[in-house]
Amino acid sequence: QFRESGGGLVQPGGSLRLACTANGFSSKLYPVGWFRQVPGKEHEEISCISTYDGPPYYANPVKGRFTISRDDAKDTVYLQMSNLQPEDTAVYFCVVVSESPLTEMCAMRRDIYASWGQGTQVTVSS
Repeated sequence: QFRESGGGLVQPGGSLRLACTANGFSSKLYPVGWFRQVPGKEHEEISCISTYDGPPYYANPVKGRFTISRDDAKDTVYLQMSNLQPEDTAVYFCVVVSESPLTEMCAMRRDIYASWGQGTQVTVSS
């Protein structure tokens, strides 16, 4: 399971960097995806990064504003978020997702053995 951190309160237009740290295993072995959830709704896919050199995936609402990266030495995957807007307010989660060795790209399908962590709250408000 991963541990999410880095959330907080930020004004519109501001930035935050979320961290997803592996707990007791090496994250470099797994493709990782970020999702977010607001009360009463399903998890919304945000971004994922594979273990290969394929390009990361970004959902349309965050494309151009969010950047995913990984630091395998620290067993951590980051989500740099800029130009945050009130609609980005949610609890953000990271989890192991799937990937294709043929395309070297990740896909936003949660691994059947992966469970959701506690997430980290991001609130964008003036």
